[in-house]
Amino acid sequence: MSTLRKGLQAGLKTTWTLGKIIFPITLLVVILQHTPVLPWIIDLVAPLMGLFGLSGEAAIPLVLGNALNLYAGIAGILSLELTVKEVFILAVMLSFSHNLFIESGVAMRVGVKLWIILVVRLGLASISAILINLFWKGGSEIAQYGMASAPEAAPETWGGIVLLGFEKAGFGVLQLAVIVIPLMVAIQFLKDGGWMHKLSSKLEPLTKLIGVQPNAGMTLATGLVAGLAMGAGVMIQAVEEDGVSKKDATLVLIFLVSCHAVIEDTLIFVPLGIPIWPLLLIRVVTAFVLTMAVAWFWKRAEQTKEKGVVLHGQ
Repeated sequence: MSTLRKGLQAGLKTTWTLGKIIFPITLLVVILQHTPVLPWIIDLVAPLMGLFGLSGEAAIPLVLGNALNLYAGIAGILSLELTVKEVFILAVMLSFSHNLFIESGVAMRVGVKLWIILVVRLGLASISAILINLFWKGGSEIAQYGMASAPEAAPETWGGIVLLGFEKAGFGVLQLAVIVIPLMVAIQFLKDGGWMHKLSSKLEPLTKLIGVQPNAGMTLATGLVAGLAMGAGVMIQAVEEDGVSKKDATLVLIFLVSCHAVIEDTLIFVPLGIPIWPLLLIRVVTAFVLTMAVAWFWKRAEQTKEKGVVLHGQ
């Protein structure tokens, strides 16, 4: 019972910590969606779309996906007539950069600086789009979309808009709790049963590859499967209880902001009629290469600093 109680406490604590970020941001963005603010941002961004090989109207799903989530971005795509190449570019961009407000807030709660998160996510989205536009000469046919749900009717009054915001914000926190609380209970059982060490050792080749210690392995695995918010939830506990270093937390979060929820975030693009295996491969390879590069430069900087201290001491 002690294990169950500790797991429930950890789950509730993590839900509360992340809920304080998710609820107000979701509420604010839903309200802004029904004001001139998001259309103004879309008009502002539209002239830049040509740089990514996209038409000006492609700014709609890009802004919606970054301000809200992937589902909003996909709904925006489904409302437009775009080529397969444009849809694929949007899918790659949104895979790297979506739900920026909430996921950036969650990542910051772990201790990663906001500018690092934004540079990684927006940088990867922009660079990948430019490269795909330059090197892929196909995909000029009009995309054929599969089945999609009908768009929700917009509320007609401010009271309705605010109520919708509260509903979506509350559902977002509830969705988080349904996943995080059982996850934390399961992790507590793994810890108390001695299985955590065995799991960490199984994940050691993966953590070693990206330059972090084995005790960050569970965070990495959770984020890859369940998403950034879940991975960050496990990371918050790991930093507090398992001694995960600031460096390892930053490296794991760099990996996860590049590539998380690989199953869900890949499969939801299937109705758009684009090749999803290249989409998955781009995300995974980019995450590994970027994190390994950052880890290498970080290690070199530490070695240089240590040599400087030694020489100064002599």
